Amino acid sequence: MKIAFIIDPLDTLKPYKDSSVAMMRAAQARGHALFTIQRESLVVRDGLVSARALQLSVSTDNHQWYEPGGEALLPLTHFDAVLMRQDPPFDAEYVAATWILERAVAQGARVFNNPRAIRDHSEKVSIAEFPQFTPTTLIAREAASLNAFIDELGDTILKPLDGMGGTGIFRVRKEDPNRNAIIETLTADGQRTIMAQRYLPQITEGDKRVLLVGGEVMPYTLARIPMAGETRGNLAAGGKGVAMPITPREQEIATALAPVLWERGLLLVGLDMIGGHLTEINVTSPTCMVEIAQQTGFDIAQRLIEKLETLPR
Repeated sequence: MKIAFIIDPLDTLKPYKDSSVAMMRAAQARGHALFTIQRESLVVRDGLVSARALQLSVSTDNHQWYEPGGEALLPLTHFDAVLMRQDPPFDAEYVAATWILERAVAQGARVFNNPRAIRDHSEKVSIAEFPQFTPTTLIAREAASLNAFIDELGDTILKPLDGMGGTGIFRVRKEDPNRNAIIETLTADGQRTIMAQRYLPQITEGDKRVLLVGGEVMPYTLARIPMAGETRGNLAAGGKGVAMPITPREQEIATALAPVLWERGLLLVGLDMIGGHLTEINVTSPTCMVEIAQQTGFDIAQRLIEKLETLPR
């Protein structure tokens, strides 16, 4: 197969832990041709979606992990699969890319995750579809509503709807003297909607990443365990990643969501869970494959490529 990855600039990736790089290595090991596309090179000419695609080969050397080949403007239908793996921010340009990729799908391109599903699926707000699995949650922008939530629960987490890697997350207690300032900052004085959730003390045991591949629940999770004195388990915020077998509760939640999300064209999904509660559903560029493979030997990147091979073309 010819597989194209829409990703961030190659020299900004960290090959020793990047899940997109792991997928490329798995694909090449199985004999597939690799291409990368930068989102800004997507074009629509007279209705046809194309992009500048760089062919490359990859190695296991994390210092010189890729060798570039030729580059050409190619229609997205040229590829057997296109994997949209660019990190947020989920801004207007990201939305524009999903519009363009949706046209490519209409022309016969196979794009994963499905661009319409990515656009319609807020990684934070989407959990509202499954309230039976979530902690007590409020999505609002009015200070009065947020303050009433904090007064009711006493100990909460506030976070922006468009953040990633733990950015902009605050733990706010009822007696916190800075809570009004935090609310004003996160909501831009009531102009931006945010999420508030009940604080889950089980965060000390890890913010678990559960991966779904083509509707199948992966058997290992990565617990992102916060540093001492920190409430965020995100690896980007200094958390330690520890691979663990999936628990029965995590399996229950993941099994309920997996077929629903796969039906929408979401090939790869990262569920975030704390203490058996669903906190986020990540669909833009879920990670943690490398850490799980290194610690357990279970290769989720390879499983994803194998899934692509079985899909009808």
